Amino acid sequence: MNISTRQLKAFLLIAQLKNFTRAAERLHITQAGLSVMMRELEVQLASRLFDRTTRSVTLTAAGEKLLPIAQAAVEGLEQVAAQLDAMSDKARYLLRVAATPLVSSTLMPSVISRFRQQVPDVTIRVVDTDLKQVQALVESGAADFGLGFFFEGSKSIERRLLYDFPLVLVGPLQSQADDAAMPTPAKPVPWDSLREQTLIGLPPDNPIQQLVDRQLARTGHADADRASFNHFDTLIAMVAIGLGSAVIPSFAMPACRRHRVSAAPLVQPQVTAGFHQIARKGRGKPFYMAEFTDLLIAMLPQMAAGERLPP
Repeated sequence: MNISTRQLKAFLLIAQLKNFTRAAERLHITQAGLSVMMRELEVQLASRLFDRTTRSVTLTAAGEKLLPIAQAAVEGLEQVAAQLDAMSDKARYLLRVAATPLVSSTLMPSVISRFRQQVPDVTIRVVDTDLKQVQALVESGAADFGLGFFFEGSKSIERRLLYDFPLVLVGPLQSQADDAAMPTPAKPVPWDSLREQTLIGLPPDNPIQQLVDRQLARTGHADADRASFNHFDTLIAMVAIGLGSAVIPSFAMPACRRHRVSAAPLVQPQVTAGFHQIARKGRGKPFYMAEFTDLLIAMLPQMAAGERLPP
């Protein structure tokens, strides 16, 4: 049996109007076409559904029995279709972002706040997790895109460089009278001078720390045994109490505002860490992803300068 929704709707309309001609007009088909459709339905049900005369059309006993079933089936299908359409609309205006903790806590609140002012109907969902999990969420389709310092590509992932953040040297403030709310500007520091510094950093398997270590190795200051911490906030807090200095991307400058530290650009050479957006290859971009990304990019220079991001 292969009864279609179109056949059931036509059956219900004939039962309502009691007239094949007017039903055909409503359905925008010929009367002959409607008659063929009903004949096919009767064949499938092995029952005659209508008694037809030149003046009237009435339901047979079989037609009366089919009527409530057809009404329930059509109404149920229309309700489900409406629900699916609503779900589709909701998904259409949803952005799912996976980002590392510092990105999520420092950058995302300002970007989302500003974006909601411009496009209030879009829902933003942020998952804050480590770099490997960010990529895994994007690859699986659980996130529309990811944000972080991705130094290596993948066959299933496309990368877009959003900004190059110079590496800076963060150290403890020398004077207790200095303003703790703002990292003290300092003169540029050559990489060679770091030989005389006690350094702490991120774990050795962190991509940013690997970038730093490659440059330190060129200056003869590689140290696999230095103290390491998993998160920038912890690292900067340890710098503030005098445990050592640290090399970080200027992306973390807003986090430095919460601690008593100074920051100096590293030169000779200037080394940058690329901040990327990643998305799954071959997947269509969700609505408003481009607008969200443009707004994010506009805020990145402010982060590099250590400025307060707008609410």
